Amino acid sequence: MELDERFGKEYAGRYVFQEITWAKRSRIIQKYTKYHQMSGQVVSSDFIAIQAETIWASLKEQPEHKPICLEKLLSEEEGIPIELGELFSGIVNRLNGLGVDETAFLLEQSEDKSQTKPSQTSASVKNSDGRQTSLQNSQPKPSNNSS
Repeated sequence: MELDERFGKEYAGRYVFQEITWAKRSRIIQKYTKYHQMSGQVVSSDFIAIQAETIWASLKEQPEHKPICLEKLLSEEEGIPIELGELFSGIVNRLNGLGVDETAFLLEQSEDKSQTKPSQTSASVKNSDGRQTSLQNSQPKPSNNSS
């Protein structure tokens, strides 16, 4: 992609993006996502950081003066222009196979001021035989077996 000066002289030039692997994308998501220890439910995710790292991982070439760095993608004070970030996000999301629903979800999450969503944990689990069991009642019972 060749950018003119519409985002500022600093950003003008040639940018090349490349698809990242599924493993790399998964590691980026894991890095910025917190899970509940017991249920495995998502407690919070930093969707801005996930998107910034995905852009950074996909960026293979940029102008010689290197106007883009991870810190700049993540910065609230000295960051890149919003429209440029949205352009990069769109390119990277299409390149890495994010569908319309996933992209809409990420956009919705990134616009959320808190940047976190509480998880809804369940108070019961299904046994291997399909029966519901309360988590309180599923504690192991001491064994009376002796060796």
